[in-house]
Amino acid sequence: MPAGTLYVVATPIGHLDDFSPRARAVLSSVAQVAAEDTRHSGRLFQQFGLDVPMVAVHDHNEAERVPGLIRRLHDGESVALVSDAGTPLISDPGYRLIAAAHDAGVRVVPVPGPCAAIAALSAAGLASDRFHFEGFLSAKAGPRQARLRALAELPHTLIFYEAPHRVAETLADMAAVWGGARLATLARELTKTFETVRRASLAELAAWVASDPDQQRGEIVLVVAGAPEREAQDARALTAEDILRVLVRELPVKQAAALAAEMLGVKKNVLYDLAQNLRERARSPELPQDSA
Repeated sequence: MPAGTLYVVATPIGHLDDFSPRARAVLSSVAQVAAEDTRHSGRLFQQFGLDVPMVAVHDHNEAERVPGLIRRLHDGESVALVSDAGTPLISDPGYRLIAAAHDAGVRVVPVPGPCAAIAALSAAGLASDRFHFEGFLSAKAGPRQARLRALAELPHTLIFYEAPHRVAETLADMAAVWGGARLATLARELTKTFETVRRASLAELAAWVASDPDQQRGEIVLVVAGAPEREAQDARALTAEDILRVLVRELPVKQAAALAAEMLGVKKNVLYDLAQNLRERARSPELPQDSA
């Protein structure tokens, strides 16, 4: 008997019209649905008249659930994986099941649909050619700030999920660590009644959210511009000749070569001849004499 198929099915993040006909058809055809929260998914299924057995698969029990689900798939039954909302595995459980299915030779089929991170990015008005999805930052201030510092130089657009009761603190930390002028977009309650999408500087967003309790409610995505490009002069990589030309004006050739070598991470004898040539081209009675 051929093995069944494991479907990874996206469900609405708010607006029920985003529940695709294909997703509903797949869910109505499988033998079992592995749901992050059976009560939450049960309400959605009830609204669409979907009557299919469900089993809870979440962070605390996924490892123990996987063998039984893989057995069902090997027995020829198909299974669907869903999260509470949006696309499974995007800051949700499920990767152990998907990995086990691949290892077992089971076919894995994505049924795409809503995803809060991608929806927010599409409306953010920030560069989207390259982006980094970080998910949730630490709930503790120290580790959160440390992670922000680690991300400070990334040039890609950054995407975060954040809990409503922490969003004001997180925006304040972002403004403090990355500078208040960096652009960002707050996307809240996407596709729902009180949807909010606002693009502004981190300083403006932090002040706005801190002063408006309504912005500290619901599901929140923060999309932040990557590290700004430096001015062309700052971005230009200095060559050994650039560095030595400055140093030999003030230092003996041997010392200039040694200092430049330390800055560039090369051996000083590689730079000595270049420094000597530059010194000779810029002869001046004011230049200090070598004492070596």
